[in-house]
Amino acid sequence: MTPDVWAAVPVKEFVGAKQRLALLLTPAQRQALAAAMLEDVLAVLADAPLAGIMLNTADPVAAEMARRYGARVVTDGARDGHTGAVAAMARILTAEGRAAMLTVPGDIPRVTASEIAAVLEARRPAPSLTIVPAHDGRGSNAVLCTPPLVMPLSFGDDSFLPHLAAARAIGFEPTIVKLPGIGLDIDQPSDIQGLLRAEPRMATRAVRLLEAFAPVPRYEIYRS
Repeated sequence: MTPDVWAAVPVKEFVGAKQRLALLLTPAQRQALAAAMLEDVLAVLADAPLAGIMLNTADPVAAEMARRYGARVVTDGARDGHTGAVAAMARILTAEGRAAMLTVPGDIPRVTASEIAAVLEARRPAPSLTIVPAHDGRGSNAVLCTPPLVMPLSFGDDSFLPHLAAARAIGFEPTIVKLPGIGLDIDQPSDIQGLLRAEPRMATRAVRLLEAFAPVPRYEIYRS
């Protein structure tokens, strides 16, 4: 176990989840996919060398799922978006004197415990920031903050380069770790294509669920 490094996972309510997949999946399918991806992430975090897992959510299903994996559930800032939920968890961990916070989203179903370990191993002494970018190089899919409030974080489709710039502006060089599992977050139809076609194949809950949906498996869309 890595002393005092806590995972921090912000989770929106499953109802209305993944609106950008609406052309491909029904509302019920999107909710099921969001739940399956979160369980994939929680299962990995539970096996990773972490001191604990914190989930910030107002969704009762997500909260119950988190508790099954030994995660601590908080609700401060749960409806304040990804950025607000992460900031609230950073404040809680700071108040408790925790050394570091690794924030990851709940929609990276190909993450592995070895990837989490790689991020932790890349961590530098405080103050430091370690970032795993999204596969498109735009988002910040995992951010390891040492200490938890080392700098303000602001998430979105183009957060990666701003996070690098913000760290450099306050005097330290962030560590960048590129990892394919953490890097593949599922937001767009093309991300589902990437998930189903990724090698080596991983029979995650999300993959099995998508393969059960018709006509999603091996679909041919958005070619143009």
